[in-house]
Order: sequence, then structure tokens, then C-alpha cells
Amino acid sequence: MPRDGTITRDKILDTAEALILDQGYSATSIDKLINAVGVTKGAFFYHFDNKAALAYTLVERFAKADLSLREEFRARAAKLSRDPLQQLLIFIGLYEELMEGFDEPYPGCLFASYLYEANLFDDRTMQVIDDTYRDWRVTLGGMIDTVAETHAPKLPVDTADLADMFTGTIEGAFIMSKTLKEPKLVAAQIGLYRDFIELLFSGD
Repeated sequence: MPRDGTITRDKILDTAEALILDQGYSATSIDKLINAVGVTKGAFFYHFDNKAALAYTLVERFAKADLSLREEFRARAAKLSRDPLQQLLIFIGLYEELMEGFDEPYPGCLFASYLYEANLFDDRTMQVIDDTYRDWRVTLGGMIDTVAETHAPKLPVDTADLADMFTGTIEGAFIMSKTLKEPKLVAAQIGLYRDFIELLFSGD
């Protein structure tokens, strides 16, 4: 294998992800992918046994990157404040700031692209998505639980539902942003979620 094998593999993954987000998994054939990357079929099959193996590697990579960014933002928020509510607001604000940096609609979420065509993927691949969403529910829900211990909510709430609301807000905003061609829409929706959390847990 040539010394640039890792570069080739990463280029295949990057291009495949972009194509799937743009046109869907079923429309992203191996032939179309290798033409876009500029490699041979032999190079593709050196790295991936088949398209299903590529799909799994892609979603696993996406999930790891998603959770890694989340933990980075949690650590930054914890450094900036000792108060649980302020930590949570900073954490959400970091995502808002990230999305504000896009001048074009965000490409979208690979999880959503897979879920639109769930019948095309094996159980192992779909389990990555399930596990990641549940991880978000537990982790963000735990952060909200900690807030509720010192900042009583003004209304009865389920912290797991509030955690899911964050995920649902972002996923829905991705769709609207692409549909309406409004790149700042995602940041605006995250900002509204942050405002809601602040109003819910701030004292009178």
C-alpha cells in the first residue's frame, strides 16, 4: 500500500460524507464516489470491503467527532464558570457561536441522512445512531439535572425531554436552513433554546 494510504482513505470518507449529505446514500454509488475522489475501484476496496462497510465507518467517525466536540465544549464551559446554570448556558452558546460562523446552510446531519433510508443499513450501523442519541440524552440530561439541584425550574420538566429538545431543535433547524437557504437559522434556533433554558431556571 502506498505511504499516502491514510490520506486516500480519509479523502474517500470525506467525499462520501459530502455526497451522502447532498444527494442521499442510495444515490451515492461506488462508481460515482471513486470518480469524485479520483481513485480506482481497487483503491476503494483496499480500504472498504463494500459499501456497507463504508457506511458503518462513516457513521462511526461522525458519531465520534460529534461526541468529541461535545466534550470539548463541556470542558470549556466548566472552565469558564463554576455555576451549573452558567456552564449549561455557555455550553449551548458555544454551539450557537459555531453555527453563526457558517455563510452557507450547514450541510446537515449524517444521522438524519441515514435515517431517511434506514432500510438500506444493517443493524450495527443504525445502532451507532441510536447509541449516540441516547448518549446525548444521558449526558445533557445529567447537566440539566445538576442545574435543577440549585436552580429550581419554574415549570415541572423532565430533564431527559429537555435534552432531547436540544437535539431535536438542531436537527429540525438543519432541515429548515437548507430548505429556506438561511445559514443563520440554526444559530438562531439554538439561541432561542438557550433563552428558554435561562428563563426556565433563572430566579424571579
